[in-house]
Amino acid sequence: MLNIPPALLKQYEVFLRNKTIPISFQGTYKKWLRYYLDFCRKYHFHPSQNASLPPFIRKLQDKKQTNEQREQAAKAINLYYELCKAKDPDSIGTVLQMNDQGYATWNDSHQTKLHENTGLSIKAEEANLSLSGASWRAEYSRLEDEIRVRHYSAKTLKTYKGWVQKFQAFTSSKSPALLSPTDVKEFLSFLAVKRQVSATTQNQAFNALLFFYRHILHKEFGTIDGVVRAKRKPYIPVVLSREEIEGILQYLEYPYDLVVKLLYGCGLRLFECLGLRVHSINFDAGILTVHDGKGQKDRTVPLPETILPEMQKHLGFLKKLHQRDLDKKYAGVFLVNALEQKYKNASKEFIWQWFFPAKQLTYDKEAAEYRRYHLHETLVQKAIKDAVNKSRICKRASAHTFRHSFASHLLQANYDIRTIQELLGHSDVRTTMIYTHTVKSRTLKEAKSPLDF
Repeated sequence: MLNIPPALLKQYEVFLRNKTIPISFQGTYKKWLRYYLDFCRKYHFHPSQNASLPPFIRKLQDKKQTNEQREQAAKAINLYYELCKAKDPDSIGTVLQMNDQGYATWNDSHQTKLHENTGLSIKAEEANLSLSGASWRAEYSRLEDEIRVRHYSAKTLKTYKGWVQKFQAFTSSKSPALLSPTDVKEFLSFLAVKRQVSATTQNQAFNALLFFYRHILHKEFGTIDGVVRAKRKPYIPVVLSREEIEGILQYLEYPYDLVVKLLYGCGLRLFECLGLRVHSINFDAGILTVHDGKGQKDRTVPLPETILPEMQKHLGFLKKLHQRDLDKKYAGVFLVNALEQKYKNASKEFIWQWFFPAKQLTYDKEAAEYRRYHLHETLVQKAIKDAVNKSRICKRASAHTFRHSFASHLLQANYDIRTIQELLGHSDVRTTMIYTHTVKSRTLKEAKSPLDF
């Protein structure tokens, strides 16, 4: 995190004293200013423009800062704006500006023309069409509505919202009505040339802005020609051997070891595994059903017979946990979409309980009640990382690596590529074909080094 330049810090301290801000609060105000300037540097906002404040406050909200903390931060930044609006430019010292690479640098403040400080009370309908400084609040609200009505995941909302925020900063908060496909072209080229992002990141930005233009602004891109494309490197996934997987498993405790066994044994994505309900497992048929996988698709995969006893034992634990929750008068588990409105008692029924529940009940502030959520993905990721380090394997391995290993090992066992595609839930077989690069050819024309002839 960057430090406030001494000249600016000194003048901000004097300004706080002149504003009779209590000494006990001055340190906190300086902390918020530092966070704000670092936020502007990181997300390419102009710190001298009041339009940068709402995104900063939203970021604090995402970080679970309280209303009181957000209000205090807003007041600290508004005082910074007042300082920058001093009549004598030379008395301002230095403020942050954005350079041509999109990063914040320290420059003389007399080069910056500041917008009128409107605080947090600006309304979208009051914003005039302008080339900078407009409010995008209404657009963010509609974006959230459009994402939710399509039942997209919270991660998708966070990702799309993040790219729209960066796009807003890039356009200096141009009025949404004035945005054109040219703005998108310039932004995508900026990502490739100045930021040197990967092709995957650039495509992610493209998809987010395509959704934003089409469903929020109700505009079409047309043809996106002339955009500098980030170079796409051939991707070969990391694959673990059976011995390496066994080595990792021995350092995993319950229930993380069972999670990993399902990731590898069924080829699940992490969010699919943690999103399993009790009714997702059919022990009689020996199958596991993934509901609402990537792309909102369902699929079934065979259960590994070797872990059935462990899963049955785990099911017994879930029954006891469910009974304890009922005794505590909990409000049930979290259910997706409007399922609870359709089946009012479903959240307390055993079949709807998470197969990998969180250790503690979660307090729902809106409903003022306790509910059960599933095991958080960060806990699984940390457990896997620790186990990989302890096993001392010489590969970069994550939760998704076990899914890669599942596909590659099936390919090694001569399974048909279409069968593997169905088990993985891929829409396009070309996605599945990447695993052909992880398996040695078994033909007579197998590539060999001349040293081995």
